[in-house]
Amino acid sequence: MLYLSTRGYPERKRFCDILLEGLAPDGGLYLPERYPQIDSAQLGELRRVYHEQGYAELAFRILSLYIDDIPADDLRALCAKTYTAEVFGTGEIVPLRHVEDGLWLEALSNGPTLAFKDMAMQLLGNLFEYELGRRGETLNILGATSGDTGSAAEYAMRGKQGVRVFMTSPHGRMSAFQQAQMFSLQDENIHNIAIDGVFDDCQDIVKAVSGDHAFKARYKIGTVNSINWARLLAQVVYYFAGYLQATQSNDQKVSFSVPSGNFGNVCAGHVARQMGLPIAKLVVATNENDVLDEFFRTGIYRVRGSANTYETSSPSMDISKASNFERFVFDLLGRDAERTRQLFAEGVARDGFFDLSADPLFAQAASRYGFVSGKSTHADRLATIRDVAERFGMVIDTHTADGVKVAREYMGAEPMIVLETALPIKFAETIQEALGRLPERPAKFIGIEDLPKRVQRMPADVEQVKAYIARHCDAA
Repeated sequence: MLYLSTRGYPERKRFCDILLEGLAPDGGLYLPERYPQIDSAQLGELRRVYHEQGYAELAFRILSLYIDDIPADDLRALCAKTYTAEVFGTGEIVPLRHVEDGLWLEALSNGPTLAFKDMAMQLLGNLFEYELGRRGETLNILGATSGDTGSAAEYAMRGKQGVRVFMTSPHGRMSAFQQAQMFSLQDENIHNIAIDGVFDDCQDIVKAVSGDHAFKARYKIGTVNSINWARLLAQVVYYFAGYLQATQSNDQKVSFSVPSGNFGNVCAGHVARQMGLPIAKLVVATNENDVLDEFFRTGIYRVRGSANTYETSSPSMDISKASNFERFVFDLLGRDAERTRQLFAEGVARDGFFDLSADPLFAQAASRYGFVSGKSTHADRLATIRDVAERFGMVIDTHTADGVKVAREYMGAEPMIVLETALPIKFAETIQEALGRLPERPAKFIGIEDLPKRVQRMPADVEQVKAYIARHCDAA
C-alpha cells in the first residue's frame, strides 16, 4: 500500500515513512492511493473475528489492509499490547450503550485520559516506539490540542524510548481538568507550551514548523494530531466495531453522529464508508463554531480568525480551521490534487474561504458520501445533558451532548450511533450547571487540579516555539 499527498507531491510513500513524517512536503495530507474494499463475505469474517477474538484482532485485520511494511506478527502484537481491558477498563473496549429507541452511544472514553483520543493515541505511541527502535532513531513530536489530543498524546508517549513531546494548547481555553491532566505531568520527555491565542493559532504553528523542511529534518519533527494518517486509521476500527455491535446481518445499515471540530473523527467514518462499511449517514455535529455545518449546508468553507472563534462549553470543538477537511474535499473533487491545492494553499490561505456551492460535485457530499450536519449551542447542551440524565439515567459530557442533539434531527429507520467524546468529569462545571451536581470522578484523578504544574507560556509566535524546541533538543 502506497500513500499520496492531497496536493499532488509526486513521491509515493509507505506507511512507516508517513507515520514519522506527518504532513507531506507540499503541505498536503497523506491518503492511501486507494481504499481497500470490504465485501459482504469479508465483513462477515470481521463480524466473526470481533465477536470471537475481540477488538485487538479486529484492529489488526483492518490495519493490515493499509500497513504492509510491518511484519504481520509484529503488527498483531502491537494491537494486542494496545487494546487491553487493563488500559481501556473493559474487555469490550468500545461497548455500545442504548439510550432510546434507535439511538446508541459508542463508549470511546474508557482509556487513560477519559477521552476518545486514547483509542488512536495509545496505538500511535506503540507504533512510534516500535518503528523508532527498528530504525535506531529519535522523534520530536510537535502537536496542537484544544483539550483532549494533548493529554492523550502525553499519556501515550510518556516514558517511551526515543520520543519527546512538545504540545501547544490555547492558554486558558481548556477546562481545569484538561489543563491539569497535561500540565501535572512531570516526565522529562513531555513539554507543555500554552499559547496566547486559540486552537487554530496552535495548529498554524504546527503546520508552519512542519513546513520548515530544514528545521523539521534537523530536529526530526513528527506529529500526533490527526493530520497524521496513523491516528485517523486507528479510528476507522471503532466504526467497524460499532457497526458490528449494532447489527445482526451485513444487509443492515447504521448512521453515526460525530461531534466535530477538526474533522478527524468523522473523516475516519468517511474512510470506513469508502471501504464498504454499510453507513447510511455521517452526521457532523458542531458547536457554535460552525464552520463545518456551514459548509455542508451551503458549500462555502469559511474559516474564522481568533477573534471570531467562540469560547464554548464544548471547548475541544472550538476550532474554525478543520485541518482534516482537506482529505474529504480531495475525495469529493475526484482526487483532483491540483484543485485541492488551489482551494487550500491559495483560496483558504489568501482569502480565508472557498465556495463550492455552484459546483455539481458539492451535492455529492450528501448524495454519494452520506454527509449531513447540524449545530448545537450551550443551551442545547444543557437541555440535552439534563434530558438524557433524567429520562435515561445516563450522564454525558458536553461534546457528546452536541452529538446527541444533532443525531436526533436525523433519526431514520437504521440505528443511530453517537460517538462518545469524553467522560463528563472533564467538563464538570457545565455538568453541574445542567444537573445541579458534579459528575463522578475516577479515584486516580482526585485532586489532580492541585498538583504542581509544568508548563511554558508563549505568544503565538512560530520562531519562539522553534527556539524552545531547539534549545531542549540541543541540550539533550
